[in-house]
Amino acid sequence: MKHAKPQPKDRRRPGRQKPSLQKPDPQKPGPRKPNPGKPAPARPAAARQKAVSAQRPSGPTRVILLNKPFDVLCQFTDSAGRQTLKDFVDLSDVYAAGRLDRDSEGLLVLTNDGRLQARIADPRHRLAKTYWVQVEGAVTPAALAALRQGVALKDGQSQPAEARRLDPPPRLWPRVPPIRTRKNIPTSWLELVLREGRNRQVRRMTAAVGFPTLRLIRVAIGPWLLADLAPGQWREDQTRT
Repeated sequence: MKHAKPQPKDRRRPGRQKPSLQKPDPQKPGPRKPNPGKPAPARPAAARQKAVSAQRPSGPTRVILLNKPFDVLCQFTDSAGRQTLKDFVDLSDVYAAGRLDRDSEGLLVLTNDGRLQARIADPRHRLAKTYWVQVEGAVTPAALAALRQGVALKDGQSQPAEARRLDPPPRLWPRVPPIRTRKNIPTSWLELVLREGRNRQVRRMTAAVGFPTLRLIRVAIGPWLLADLAPGQWREDQTRT
């Protein structure tokens, strides 16, 4: 009598399917594997900036013009205890549109409108910014011509600027502390109008043509003027770009 040949046991676990031999379609993305321990990726910086610039205030748009004094940080907080905008502007929900270096003085625009803030701060909009600059030495016509044509900087050629000598010098408040001058070396005052926003650009441009900056005051941003604001004072303005 012939005995039936025993069948091999199925060693697969219950509920486990036999793997498919079909090749995956490279054009069809596979399912994402969730990872509870991994946070969602952050949005790119450009997307975050776009979101900020798209913000509109819940109430009316406010534009504050401040004469930022020397040695004041262009921000509202500082862990080191240095002077900030909060020492002069006791308002909530307004932010600086652009920056002004700690060792520079003059006009700073603050607003609660994110789109207006981006329009003022972003150099792509080419909003004119006017500076009065005290430099060491008697500035020459050749130096002014170089500034008007654009000068070579470490980060590339600067765009042409409007440049003229201020003679007589403007009547301004005394700086505290005063600038350091050297005996037998005169100083000159210039007016520069720029439409780009590189880091410490005015100082680098005057140094590139042989006249280091001693004092720097911003007097206009587009249609907004410093006018007769004293250091530390501010006023509200209704002008729009």
